[in-house]
Amino acid sequence: MTKTKFEIFDALHRGDGPLILCNVWDGGSARMMRNLGAQAIATTSAGLAWALGMADGNKLPADLLLHAAATIVRAVPDLPVSIDMEAGYSDDPAAVADLARRIVATGVVGVNIEDGAGTPDLLAAKIQAIRAAVGPGLFINARTDVYLKGLAPAGERAAEVARRAQLYTAAGASGLFPAGVTDPNEIKYISSSIKVPLNVMARPGLLPAADLSKLGVKRLSAGSALPEYLWGRVAAIGGAFLQDGVSDPICADPMPYRDINALMAGVSA
Repeated sequence: MTKTKFEIFDALHRGDGPLILCNVWDGGSARMMRNLGAQAIATTSAGLAWALGMADGNKLPADLLLHAAATIVRAVPDLPVSIDMEAGYSDDPAAVADLARRIVATGVVGVNIEDGAGTPDLLAAKIQAIRAAVGPGLFINARTDVYLKGLAPAGERAAEVARRAQLYTAAGASGLFPAGVTDPNEIKYISSSIKVPLNVMARPGLLPAADLSKLGVKRLSAGSALPEYLWGRVAAIGGAFLQDGVSDPICADPMPYRDINALMAGVSA
């Protein structure tokens, strides 16, 4: 029997090594990652917002998120796609669940949803509402910002993540994403304390994927690292071109036009 994309995406979190995701921000970047061998596609909320000229941080209108989701699914029809829905763009679990249902209708098989500055109980209620609305197939990756936002004192963060993980998994989460954790001992502690796949995010000093696998990590995300790098490069060479009008730097080491166009040629209008 042929597996559904829901089943394929879940299985990718059960292998020996971590599922590595270079988070994308539009159909073109999704197409690029597919061409480079990505097994699945996931978005970066920051990169997606910036590509639309907006700030990250639960500010994206739902219609733009849904359009982006549909565009990315269309660009990579053979791969499972997961969408970062931040904190769900609402504190009302019913509204968050309705948005998740609309996201799934675009062909998406996974979502990230975060606690951010909200309470753990609120995220648990959102996860429970999503699960009730969409059923068992959707991979709900519960992101906690304990590390990114310093929501517990240093030395107590791993234990706080484990505590929140119990709430989120009981509510129906499929995976746990303590974004920002890098310490190997803390990663191992968290992975041994939870019953769902552990996701970590690329950060300076983070161990390579092979070593993370030994600590129990099942998913490694680039987060917003790629668009941050690209924005940095564009600012540097674009700023220089505006100042001096010298063409050579902005024309150096490109991916040729014909290659980019050929990559996108399989995407229908």
